[in-house]
Amino acid sequence: MLTTLDDDETLFEAVRAGAQAYLLKDASEEELLETIRALRRGESRLTPRMARKVMDQFRNPARGRDAPARAANSASEALTNKEEQVLGLITDGASNREIARAMALAEGAIKNHVSRIMDKLHANTRTELAIQMKRQQRGA
Repeated sequence: MLTTLDDDETLFEAVRAGAQAYLLKDASEEELLETIRALRRGESRLTPRMARKVMDQFRNPARGRDAPARAANSASEALTNKEEQVLGLITDGASNREIARAMALAEGAIKNHVSRIMDKLHANTRTELAIQMKRQQRGA
């Protein structure tokens, strides 16, 4: 996958979907060519930063399937007001672009908020975030 997106959600979705490589569009020409050669040899390629994110995901046992339910109550207090607002809009099904428009922020800022929220709540996808929020609302 060649992308401008360096957020965790996009990376993990790409890997789950079968991506064998994940490069940002600011990669050098040589890095891009070497990645293509590596893929032809049957290898996988991630930038060191992306590889660290993948490794951290596997090392963190709190990111298991039931982690969102466990983390929802304790971690939600750590969210900032802005992150709470973003999370509410995610739960309503809004895209990053729609959230950015509603909050008068850049889409890149929203992507950063989403990544931080996912880290804080130990969620892997926006769907997990929405489910956590719905569970929290039902429990309140």
